[in-house]
Amino acid sequence: MLLPFALWGTAMAAMRPLLDGAGPLTLAWLRLLPAGVLVLAAAAWMGRSLRCDRRDWLWIALFALVDASAFQGLLARGLLGTGAGLGSVLIDSQPLLVALLARSLFGDAINPVGWLGLLVGLLGILCLGLPASLLQQWWLMGPEAIGERAWSHGELWMLAAALAMALGTVISRFACRHSDPVAVTGWHLLLGSLPLLLGAAAEPLWNPAALGAWPDWSALDWGLMAYATCFGSALAYGLFFWFANRGDLTSFTSLTFLTPVFALLCGVALLQEQLRPLQWFGAALALVSVVLINRRTQLWHPEGEVS
Repeated sequence: MLLPFALWGTAMAAMRPLLDGAGPLTLAWLRLLPAGVLVLAAAAWMGRSLRCDRRDWLWIALFALVDASAFQGLLARGLLGTGAGLGSVLIDSQPLLVALLARSLFGDAINPVGWLGLLVGLLGILCLGLPASLLQQWWLMGPEAIGERAWSHGELWMLAAALAMALGTVISRFACRHSDPVAVTGWHLLLGSLPLLLGAAAEPLWNPAALGAWPDWSALDWGLMAYATCFGSALAYGLFFWFANRGDLTSFTSLTFLTPVFALLCGVALLQEQLRPLQWFGAALALVSVVLINRRTQLWHPEGEVS
């Protein structure tokens, strides 16, 4: 269950340098279209049916538009202007949105321990993603310490992406009511890439500075794209939505709080980066939040009582 979040944590780092030679829409469709083909090929290889029930197709189309087209387009656009980890903080806040939606639509129980876990997780990714000086200034001076620019570029795109992913996670349950979740995941990636491909191809018509639908990348860049596509999209999304349709949405999506933890640990292991004490504290908070959310029923009713 942890693998999708570990893959996403490293795929974000792989995607950022690719924007130097490609536009956001190009990066998004190149991540989705091959990933959709790979997921469908894997489903066929496993003997799963690629046919989706006609009763699900309207939901699948909405799922593709919201979770694939909107989320990936907003995410890639947000990467252009996001700095100092604030964008990652916002994108990883989506478990709060999923919890609210799951509580309203599916009746997922969120007792005080669960809400405490969600807030602890949010505090953890704040400590992971923001520098200590910014947190101290925000605490003493208020939100204006962040500055106007921080909330006028990449961060707003990332916040919109978090909302799109939260909505997509909930919609996935409706899209898989009568169809195989793996097949639905593949079709939603494939269909969701088409509006992004059309947008990338048409963008030069109204924006002469646009880079076009095909990127100017080196062999290393294509390797990074292959990783983001095969592992950060095909494998990660296939596992994510398979698990999301089999259990408690609030508990499962709380693992998103671990995404920046995996990204930072990857930097330590592969790039010899050093974590600040505040980041170690944030990683500990993220782990505590996952335990609180996944064990909220037992902790709130230690004797097994259910109110």
